Amino acid sequence: MPRIQGVDIPAEKPTYISLQYLYGVGDHRAFQICFTLGLDPRRRARDLTDDEVARISTMLDKEFLVEGQLRRFVQQNIARLKDIQSFRGYRHRRNLPCRGQRTRTNARTRKGIKKTVAGKKGVKDMKH
Repeated sequence: MPRIQGVDIPAEKPTYISLQYLYGVGDHRAFQICFTLGLDPRRRARDLTDDEVARISTMLDKEFLVEGQLRRFVQQNIARLKDIQSFRGYRHRRNLPCRGQRTRTNARTRKGIKKTVAGKKGVKDMKH
């Protein structure tokens, strides 16, 4: 298994798909990397030479934010939003959707599992 940026990429898959296992590399960027370096994107990742793996790694270092650097950058942006007490920072702090989605229903991914709260007793339910 070739190792790029501290991540083992799958050897059995084509190079352009294997590169997508890196955080911050999607399909467009994977093709872009292959064509810039003159690699065949359909060639299996196990067939990459050590020189080609090193070239991919140096290109990723120089031109793109990937893996740890990108994760750190995103976390710093979220921390900045929290520090300046913006609405989006408030939503991050409360673990609620930040981009205008409704929360009365849905939003289970952000809110987590349902926590049922006992409801009020109605007027009809009360016995005299």
